[in-house]
Formats: sequence, C-alpha cells, structure tokens
Amino acid sequence: MSTKQQEIFNVEYEIPQKVRVSLKKHMLHVEGPLGETYKNFKKIPVELEIKDNRVSIKAINTRKKYFAIANTARSLIKNLCEGVIDGYTVKMKVVYAHFPITVKTKDKLVLIENFQGERAPRVAKIHGSTRVVSKGDDVTVTGHVLNDVTQTAAEIQAKTRVKHKDHRVFLDGIYQYHKAKGIEK
Repeated sequence: MSTKQQEIFNVEYEIPQKVRVSLKKHMLHVEGPLGETYKNFKKIPVELEIKDNRVSIKAINTRKKYFAIANTARSLIKNLCEGVIDGYTVKMKVVYAHFPITVKTKDKLVLIENFQGERAPRVAKIHGSTRVVSKGDDVTVTGHVLNDVTQTAAEIQAKTRVKHKDHRVFLDGIYQYHKAKGIEK
C-alpha cells in the first residue's frame, strides 16, 4: 500500500481556542467555558495523539470499516468540544387531550404525573449534568454533552409512549419539536 493511501487513515481535528483537551491512556478530557467532560476511547479501535492544537486520530487498520470508525471518533471529539463551548438544547412539548400532564424534576429524575390519569408518576432518568426545566406545556433539556442531552430527551419521550391503545387516536405524550446547538432559554 502506498504512503498516499495510508495518509487517508489519519484524521485530524483542530481544537477550538477556548477548549483544553488532554489525553491519559484512553481517557480524553475536554474542558471549556461551560464545564468539563470525559470520553473513554478504550473500546473504540483508534489511536489518539494530541500535538500542538490538534487531535490526531489514526485508524488501526487499512480497511474502510476502520476509516469509518476513525471518522466517528473525530465526530465524537468534535461534539465534545462544541458542547463545552456552546452547549445543546432540546425543546419538547407536552400534549394531552383530557388528563393534564405535569412534569417535575426531583434530584436526577423527571417525574411525569397524571399521564392518562395514572396515579403513580412515570419516572425518567436525567443523564450526566443535563438540566431539565418544565414551564407550562414546554420542557427544555439543556447541557454541554450531546449524548446526555439527547438520551435524556429520548427517555422522557419513551416513558410517555402509549401502550395497548391505538397510537393514532391516543396522542398524549411529550414530543421533541426542536433541537439546536447552544443553550437556549
């Protein structure tokens, strides 16, 4: 294989100025204005190296599959760096026909009360340092780690899924309607 073909399997990402990135074995530590986060690359088959103001990601093999994995690792690092600078926001809408649904947060849990008239609240977990704010019929999920924000929003939406009824008729639930980069209010 020529050296030109081997260069394809080295992917680089330039670190933004406001972000500090350090690597200890397989653990990548990203720190910025909004906070800090860690990502473990032990199970992702890439070699990471930090030089100057760049993260160099090298695939461990020369097959297309490993090139795709290297680009996925680059995307993960990019999301971590952008998250500690700007953050992420997911907006959700509470929809109900008869029984008014209330959403409350308690510790690291989201309590969805009175869903279809149920007595016990449905409980969704808040991942990482994500913030969930409920205001009327709007629920706003914000944070600086994209995976945590989207996983929290998905879990809230999944907890209000209608089971054993026609989902075209029973439209009650909490649905995501807006996802953006940057922490909105």
